[in-house]
Amino acid sequence: MESALDFTTIDTLVARILQVEDKTMGGEKDRFLMRYRGRIYLEDTAAAYDQLAALLQPYHLTPLFRFDGDRHAVLLVPQAAQPKPGNSRLNLILFIATVISVLVTGALVSPAGLPVNGQPSILELLVAALPFTVSFIAILTAHEFGHYLVGRYHGVHVSLPYFIPLPIVSGFGTMGAFINMKEQPKNRRILLDIGLAGPLSGLVVTVVVLVIGLSLSDVSTLPAAASATPGVMMEGNSLLYLLLKFLRFGQLLPHPASYGGVAPALYWLRYFFTGTPFPFGGLDVTIHPVAWAGWGGMLITSLNLIPAGQLDGGHVLYVLLGRKRAARLLPVILALLIGLGFFWNGWWLWAALIFFFGRLYAEPLDEITPLDPARKALAVGAIILFLLVFIPVPLVAF
Repeated sequence: MESALDFTTIDTLVARILQVEDKTMGGEKDRFLMRYRGRIYLEDTAAAYDQLAALLQPYHLTPLFRFDGDRHAVLLVPQAAQPKPGNSRLNLILFIATVISVLVTGALVSPAGLPVNGQPSILELLVAALPFTVSFIAILTAHEFGHYLVGRYHGVHVSLPYFIPLPIVSGFGTMGAFINMKEQPKNRRILLDIGLAGPLSGLVVTVVVLVIGLSLSDVSTLPAAASATPGVMMEGNSLLYLLLKFLRFGQLLPHPASYGGVAPALYWLRYFFTGTPFPFGGLDVTIHPVAWAGWGGMLITSLNLIPAGQLDGGHVLYVLLGRKRAARLLPVILALLIGLGFFWNGWWLWAALIFFFGRLYAEPLDEITPLDPARKALAVGAIILFLLVFIPVPLVAF
């Protein structure tokens, strides 16, 4: 590569922003062409990165800013090819398929407004499913376009959302959606902005949907025993969901018929994290399909905010703590999920996925530039938000 590049000139360009202490030519096994180590002159390392990237543009080189112990390292790598535009027809087809899938599922989740007597027609079922369908699709769309629009704002090439249809099986008619980030974000600040834009946008719509849905819901008495209505499942609770139900109905739900001699605080602590004992004969909200869509949106937000790997919460943890400290927390997260799996076995699948893929983090081009105070506060707030929306036992069955 040295014959193709004038490293004498490039050395001079790098020296404009870095007090070079040593440099190393990359070998066959290295992931760089040249590495410079030293200290960046400018206190504003983000501006230093922009300056050097512009200087190296004519040479088709991209700088990477990394820490090397207590020193700064500038690695030069070949400039990546411009990402190819995606096939928007595929995005549209998947979106339409997902809308149909959610609509079919919505027709099966106790739709409101159907005639009490007689067999409803297919048209009546689909019309009754519209509130659930519109609500849930709105949550998913807000989440994914939050990522997309902020990514485009920062000049990062991102794909349009890919929606995933899954009729009936998931209880929502879809396995969610995702976008593809086609290039590395410039620094931690941009990675945080893109990563958090989705959950925050989706949660705003989720709360609105939940408030509307709970206003359409009623409180009813639960079966007195498991034999009364076998196979019934109840949605689990997050702190935010409990609060919204309390504001609507004036009590914590489900409200047991008896605390069984246990202090109410201890009862709720146990029930919140284990889903036991089932509150037979107590009171609970019979949620309207719109509230079911809102609850599903909260579940999606909580799953995305799990602080591991390439999940949105993993981006937050990475930019806040750095790769090494985030990696040290991974065994703790896995242990907690495995423990919760004894009360909802879906967590074992999530633990397996995070075990195999949770070590991968989205690497920005510039890992040196820290979060500014506002974004650091936002990242801490996102972790608090995760604790508020996390549902330890998503489904409780008897």
